[in-house]
Amino acid sequence: MESDLIGLGLGAVIGIILAMTGSGGGIMAVPMLVFGLHLTMKEAAPVGLIAVGLSAFVGAVMGLREGMVRYRAAAFVGTVGMIFAPVGIWLAQSIPNAPLTVGFSLVLAYTAWRMYKQSLKKNDDTAPSCGTETADVPAEQLPCVMNNVSGRLDWTLPCARALAATGMVSGLLSGMLGAGGGFVIVPALSRFSNIPTKSVFATSLAVISLVSVSGVTTASLSGIVKWPVALPFGIGAVTALILGRMVAKRVRNAVLMQGFSVVSVIVAVMLFAKGMGVFLP
Repeated sequence: MESDLIGLGLGAVIGIILAMTGSGGGIMAVPMLVFGLHLTMKEAAPVGLIAVGLSAFVGAVMGLREGMVRYRAAAFVGTVGMIFAPVGIWLAQSIPNAPLTVGFSLVLAYTAWRMYKQSLKKNDDTAPSCGTETADVPAEQLPCVMNNVSGRLDWTLPCARALAATGMVSGLLSGMLGAGGGFVIVPALSRFSNIPTKSVFATSLAVISLVSVSGVTTASLSGIVKWPVALPFGIGAVTALILGRMVAKRVRNAVLMQGFSVVSVIVAVMLFAKGMGVFLP
């Protein structure tokens, strides 16, 4: 019962982070499990992916109802990600826990740095932006361009390549790190296309929910999912996400990004030390 309550509480924290910072905030799920419930990276990754995937599904449904999801792009990127997520799961189970932990800490630190850098350029209070980087080139030179008439992406070979690469990287990292891949998808869609910011987030959530299905299914069939931990953690995340979205609209975007990036750096340092055998929880 005590571990269930702890898992529920930690999941709630992740749900609030996701509501406040966007899809990229899911990268904090695994550190929460590592330090809060003392799981190894290999044990924490599938559990984190379940919570992030469930939360992303809820967010994606809301985005679909608002007409913000670019569903064809999401289906394409998500399908590629679903193919590579099992490869990421296999890699995570093959790599020793220490280097996997160090690798995760470096990814988290990089995500935090990119988010903080971007927050300095943001003066608006629009939807949370977790590492968004708008391409500084004319729209017509981007690989993926939205048609002004149809409101849909013009599918070209460069666009397909960019989206396929995004799906491949997000799928691999989702399987390996259990983070959902939002920290890859959001910056990639922002850099490679002229899709509006809100649509980028909604599309990213749809991709994450698809990729998570593949990763969680593979992990479940392999018998590596700790369901007694995963269920309360996931329930807490989804519940807090729904409630947190009401509060997120009232908080300054730049402040959220900067605060999250600072916390992420601290956690990254702790993970790095733990992977190097220095930090013992």
